[in-house]
Amino acid sequence: MERAVSSQDATGGGAADAPAGGNARAAELLAAVRAVESGERSADSFFTERLRPPARRAPRAPGGPGPVAAAGAGDGEPVPVTVPDAVRAVLARGGAPEALGEQVVAALGERADEVLTADPWQLLAVPSVRTEQADSFARALLGDACGPGDERRARALVVRMLERAAARGHTVLEPAALSRALTQHAVPEPDEAVRAALDDGAVLVFEETLDSLDVTDRAAADASEADAPEGEDGEEERPVRLLVGLERHALAEESLADALARLAGTVLAGDADAWEAVASAAPTPSAAELARATAGHGVVTHSGGEAARAEPAFLAASAGTLGLRAFAVAHGENGRERLARLLPDDGGDAAGTVAGLLAGREGPPRDTDGLWELDLLVVCDAAQLGTEEAAALAESLPDGARLVLSGDPHELGPAGPGQVFHDVTAARCCPQVISRTPDPGPLGELVSGVGAGELLQVQAPDREVVIVPVRDAGEAVHRTVQLVADSVPRAIGVPADETQVIVPGHDGAAGTRALNAALKERLNPGPGRFGGFDPGDRVLYSPAPGRGATGTVVAGDDDGLRIELPGCTVAVRPDRVAATVRHGWAVTAHQAAGARWPAVVAVLPGDASDALTREWVYTAFGRAARHLSVVHGAEHALAEAVAGRTAPPRTTRLRRLLAQAVAAVRGGTG
Repeated sequence: MERAVSSQDATGGGAADAPAGGNARAAELLAAVRAVESGERSADSFFTERLRPPARRAPRAPGGPGPVAAAGAGDGEPVPVTVPDAVRAVLARGGAPEALGEQVVAALGERADEVLTADPWQLLAVPSVRTEQADSFARALLGDACGPGDERRARALVVRMLERAAARGHTVLEPAALSRALTQHAVPEPDEAVRAALDDGAVLVFEETLDSLDVTDRAAADASEADAPEGEDGEEERPVRLLVGLERHALAEESLADALARLAGTVLAGDADAWEAVASAAPTPSAAELARATAGHGVVTHSGGEAARAEPAFLAASAGTLGLRAFAVAHGENGRERLARLLPDDGGDAAGTVAGLLAGREGPPRDTDGLWELDLLVVCDAAQLGTEEAAALAESLPDGARLVLSGDPHELGPAGPGQVFHDVTAARCCPQVISRTPDPGPLGELVSGVGAGELLQVQAPDREVVIVPVRDAGEAVHRTVQLVADSVPRAIGVPADETQVIVPGHDGAAGTRALNAALKERLNPGPGRFGGFDPGDRVLYSPAPGRGATGTVVAGDDDGLRIELPGCTVAVRPDRVAATVRHGWAVTAHQAAGARWPAVVAVLPGDASDALTREWVYTAFGRAARHLSVVHGAEHALAEAVAGRTAPPRTTRLRRLLAQAVAAVRGGTG
């Protein structure tokens, strides 16, 4: 059982309604945290009542609005923000730049001046503001009436730490990890900071009992279980672990789990003979297995590489013969184009992007309940699905619809919070089809080996894979420019505008910034007349975190930039250029995920060795369709990363929430 703990009472009142009760509850929580972390007691022994799990959402009323898409799911530019004079005045009093006004109003609303006057550390709600800048702002407004232990500062930092953790993929943190992060910001009483945030309802706390933990977690908790006291009825108390998170991510994971369980529990078996006919016509055994699994289940996961994308595409293309309304989506436009080529008549209107579907520009219409008129949704690149996007997708499917999540489990996870594909697969609550269709050729052999933890020396008679050793970052930049501008076009036949450079990070002498500057100087020199860009520049346009596409600047003027992207042209206002556009000859592996190019130059400078993981190498190498050049200065770090250095695990709740939700649905229908 998992339960949410907050300082609000049963009527929804917050700490202001009952401060004493809220503080008492928070104190009990913190005592439980310390006891659980030390192994002394089960946290259940600190609570005198069983707290109810988070309530499920009420059904939507007929004709009401449909599920709300994740923030940034659409492609439209944000509406310009008007900054009131009062907000400008309070920023000036605190010594903050006036240019920060729009971000402040976007984060705190039009009455941001009142919010900041009462609590200057709310400036940390603006992602670009650093802690020391918020401290300086607070000192300017409050004078000696503030300090590092100020409860308002501590509360704001708790939220900031959880937001930063979300950017690294976590939807929740263990209290000990949160306390360590707060200590680094000179918070004198990190436990009290958590208490204050809990008391105000700024964060939520969740308990996971041993019954809901996996085998690894059980082994870690064996000692605690042995020492746990017995309950009132003589039952042995089960130890728990406590997790702290923001309401936004908690609701997204809970909503997603409920929606997936609903789909799993409402699907009706179709015509067995018709489904078997589809399976018999499948191009591969794995495609046949996928068809048979989808026939009787509402949620199915499908794992595989690039060649395996043909299997969910076959399923989507065959839906019409079954009388099903189907649609297929990919992470971005590059993936949509590749998916469409696998569908009849180049996909037509049968394929789109996740963002396009959620924004209503692509895919089927919604009915009066806000649900898509759809029987089968196939989601490719599912490893890139964030929690909020996935929740919006699943909530928008009607009862009885089928959802197929197809992705590559070896790739880097999504740029934002959550690991939906990993968690749904790990929950083992739905059929899992693991494709046996390999990616062909030397590139396929190399990438498959990386996924298995081996860095193979593959035979590449047509120079599909080339290793270019370098001694330092300067040589790495020089050889990269040479490869993109000359060697790859001449020897491989792939022009520079179809070659993508992929780097571990933005900073450093061979990061994306340095490489993009060098590549611009060689490929499209110019003064950067329009916000640092010139017509002909290759750019990465990213209107929302975790979602971007490479394109080319085609024009610029006082009204902003016009960028040609795959499938469309976008206009970017001048005030949005700095936040959403950067040069894109070189990108990170996270930015490249979900896309492929004819040629890729993967740059591994020596100073980036610590950033290399098996998932990074797999993702970077796997973006190449015809040719891969590896500019290699990382020495043994590459092989070590492939063999044993995996990406840090993410702390999430979805796997356990989904297992519980599916069990509840099955129990209710059993």
